[in-house]
Amino acid sequence: MGVVNVTPDSFSDGGRYLDPSAAIAHGRELAEAGAAILDVGGESTRPGAAPVAVDEELRRVEPVVAALAGVAAAVSVDTSKAAVAEAALDAGAAIVNDVTALRGDPEMAALVADRGAGLVLMHMAGDPRTMQVNPEYGDVVAEVRDFLAARLEAAVAAGVDESRIWLDPGIGFGKTDRHNFELLRGIPELAMLGRPILVGTSRKSFIGRQDGSTAEGRLGGTIATSILAATAGAEILRVHDVSEMSQALKVASAVLG
Repeated sequence: MGVVNVTPDSFSDGGRYLDPSAAIAHGRELAEAGAAILDVGGESTRPGAAPVAVDEELRRVEPVVAALAGVAAAVSVDTSKAAVAEAALDAGAAIVNDVTALRGDPEMAALVADRGAGLVLMHMAGDPRTMQVNPEYGDVVAEVRDFLAARLEAAVAAGVDESRIWLDPGIGFGKTDRHNFELLRGIPELAMLGRPILVGTSRKSFIGRQDGSTAEGRLGGTIATSILAATAGAEILRVHDVSEMSQALKVASAVLG
């Protein structure tokens, strides 16, 4: 899954693809580099990020989704707002990537169910403005597993086809570095829920805190965590550097047979 941020304030590439034409060109490059899915988002969910109004998020996302829906890769929309998801699905998106796991908008579950769309349910403690304020867990893997199990059950009860649901432990969303590493080690336990696991570690700050690297200098850590996640059972990797990640996956796959 290649990341297409149509935002001015994303932590890794804020503003670089805010112009729709730049975002569209970037998405096409990611598809050519090997992305099976293009994840288009118009609202940053980095720690401390402020919410974006529906109209503004629509303005950012809709033209990019419409243009990318014709490329080889499937398009997902990274939003927690039903109005934005509906417009994106109308424009050709096939997946809704909801960081609130259907808790952010009471209309989202019915929309996804009605459209037969794919759905990503992610764990997040609090919201982007508060999630990194002293996050605490007794057993982070067990608590995230139980949360995802409950949200999966709620989505299915609302009519979403279980076979279309993916689960994301939310690396970096209300977790300390230790929590992130424990969750990466705990992927086999999360996979026991019976749904594909999506993992996004790309360029995140917990990588940088291991060596002091900035966002664009975290490719090595992204590859390491992503390959380890894949070998542990993750089926979808959300990354910024698609070409390098595709190569790493091919070589790791060849080694592992």
